[in-house]
Amino acid sequence: MIVDSPSSTTPRDAKSLVILPSIGAVMHADGQITITRKFLDGVAKMARHWDGPVEVILPPIDVATDNLDSVRIDPREYGIAIKVMPFDDNVRMTRELEGAGIVLASVYYKLNNAAIWCRKVRVPCVYVAEYTLRTRLQIVDAEVSNPILRARRRLWEYGQERRIKAALRISTGVQCNGTPTYDAYQTTCPSSLLYFDGRVERNMLIAADALERRLETLRSGRPLRLAFSGRLVRMKGADHLPLVARELKRRQVPFEMTICGDGALAESMRQQIRTSGLGDCVKMRGVLEFATELMPLIKQEVDAFVCCHRQGDPSCTYIETMSCGVPVIGYANEALDGILRRTPVGSSVPIDDVSSLADAIARLDLERESLAAMSRRALEFAAASTFEETVRKRMEHLRSLVAQSGRAIEVVSR
Repeated sequence: MIVDSPSSTTPRDAKSLVILPSIGAVMHADGQITITRKFLDGVAKMARHWDGPVEVILPPIDVATDNLDSVRIDPREYGIAIKVMPFDDNVRMTRELEGAGIVLASVYYKLNNAAIWCRKVRVPCVYVAEYTLRTRLQIVDAEVSNPILRARRRLWEYGQERRIKAALRISTGVQCNGTPTYDAYQTTCPSSLLYFDGRVERNMLIAADALERRLETLRSGRPLRLAFSGRLVRMKGADHLPLVARELKRRQVPFEMTICGDGALAESMRQQIRTSGLGDCVKMRGVLEFATELMPLIKQEVDAFVCCHRQGDPSCTYIETMSCGVPVIGYANEALDGILRRTPVGSSVPIDDVSSLADAIARLDLERESLAAMSRRALEFAAASTFEETVRKRMEHLRSLVAQSGRAIEVVSR
């Protein structure tokens, strides 16, 4: 079954941007689809910066993912051409891309042939990279407990890395979300761009005076206010949050920890909190609405974000947290360390080292001026990577590659 929005049936012109993401959509009998809100917001912003049609082709999936922002929409009313179809038919996909201005394809095992499809119809192909081999292996280790299955998955990832690099070598360029993939792939393509993805617009940044008021509270000596938000799963290290809290309590560090989100570990974490006697200092708030609940909470009531991510996925969490003037204290995965190499907006410790993470937080509790300085630098870093600025940079990059291919296109900001 293929679901098209009506606008997808209109003739494609040379200015069109075709997006091939790694995420899929659940199709419903009434023609609606379930998809992640974050992806839709990103495409809508791209469309406002692109002077020409924007079309999305994405694969069907049976059930929605565990992302916390899935929404059900009618693609025929969304204003962007959306097609749901499998990527496994090379002939059909090549035909689908013919006449496009440029194709933006995710680094994804079902899209390794995207550069080949594009080359056959003389269309520029730019990949979007988010996960390095190291990060993908860390995700396998965190999610797969069976040693035989884990070994097979790891072997498959090594083969996949060879295919990714082969695709990148014949592509037009790559856009890298976060420093890990930029460091890994920037020399593989003719053109590369580093960006930090997030959904914080400039008007959502914490105001400088509001940050200073919060830092005055920090200096008052009240208990340190810690937070985490995201999916409560092993790859995000959510199972270590109660352990960090327990270590802080053992060290007699006065603190409050707020955990926002949901996931497979939620109930076991609640049990850990109860059995460890952490109910007086650790609260689980569930899923909060991003703009109206989560962002105000972090801006007003959080001094540091505790990030136990075991792998280096370029989570929006980093930029979104720093946009609130909140530093990140966490495990030294590729993504966090890549940011910290550029500017000291937090601190990191070895992955899975709960004791060292508690020590780092305890030190900052005693060095609150250092924590305040990190907070200001975090806001400065995020201000340079707002949603609008990031999309503008990415569209400018695509425009330059289209121009180099002989297909002039204008990018506009509306």
